[in-house]
Amino acid sequence: MSTPLPEPSWRAWHDEEPIRLGISSCLLGAKVRFDGGHKQDRYLSDVLGEWFRWVPVCPELEIGLGVPRPSIHLVQGEPHPRLVEPRSGEDLTERMESYSRARVEELGDRDLDGYILKRASPSCGMERVKVFGAGGMPAKDGVGVFARILMARWPLLPVEEEGRLNDPQLRERFIEHVFCRHRWRTLVRRGLTRRSLIAFHTAHKLLLRAHNETGYARLGRLVAAAGRVPDAELFRSYEEEFNRVLQSRATRKRHANVLYHALGYLREALDPFEKQEAIALIEDYRNELLPLVVPITLLRHHVAKHGVPYLQGQLYLEPHPRELMLRNRV
Repeated sequence: MSTPLPEPSWRAWHDEEPIRLGISSCLLGAKVRFDGGHKQDRYLSDVLGEWFRWVPVCPELEIGLGVPRPSIHLVQGEPHPRLVEPRSGEDLTERMESYSRARVEELGDRDLDGYILKRASPSCGMERVKVFGAGGMPAKDGVGVFARILMARWPLLPVEEEGRLNDPQLRERFIEHVFCRHRWRTLVRRGLTRRSLIAFHTAHKLLLRAHNETGYARLGRLVAAAGRVPDAELFRSYEEEFNRVLQSRATRKRHANVLYHALGYLREALDPFEKQEAIALIEDYRNELLPLVVPITLLRHHVAKHGVPYLQGQLYLEPHPRELMLRNRV
């Protein structure tokens, strides 16, 4: 009896270098908020903390505001809302912007793989932050000053708010992107070459197709151009397009298409019953009757049993730790 071959796994592409994420300090339990409290998120500190090394940042504390301190607001202004302490009327905008530009550059040297921001914060909120006007209800269309500068400087960095991570699809997409970015940086540390780029792209093919078929095709053309353009230009273009593709949402329809594509590589190995079983699970997933983990688990079983070389190397089948159970709810 033959020994089952190993399943594809994210672990093969990672080294001992930790996965570092920037994070708003209060989300880890630091008592740095204006009222002297914190907003600890147990999922971040206790669950993701097993896999990530945090780089905590509190912009308000780091520009010299005390704890406790008066609350601060965004108010209407041009070209961006102003950051103001309403009680005294002090305008903190230039102070926060200057700090943020310097801090963001410093964080760029920390090799971050992602960032988690505090929801609704006038410094750290990434969207729908209250912006106060002359009267009436505040508009929820602002971005925190630090968050705005962070995202403008590093537009391809995976960034999310802790509140949005309660959405299973957003959570899975964000964490998948974090692991993908870390794999790329691992490849760079090991020594990026045309050959290693081709291997990296091949391992991510199905994963990329689940996000954006057009972007996947663009990446394929970039890889095919290896040798015809300078390596530095090739690697830079690939990294940018790779991260842009991962920012696209992987839908059920796209996942189902990828699952059928993977099933095609098993057509010679499976008997008629096994094929129909796999098709039934894919259709149940497409129709929202099952989570993605169910058809993926069956495919992983067949890949391990039959050892189809192409599928053995596809990180789509395990792009991040199973222990996080990210695909159990999408």
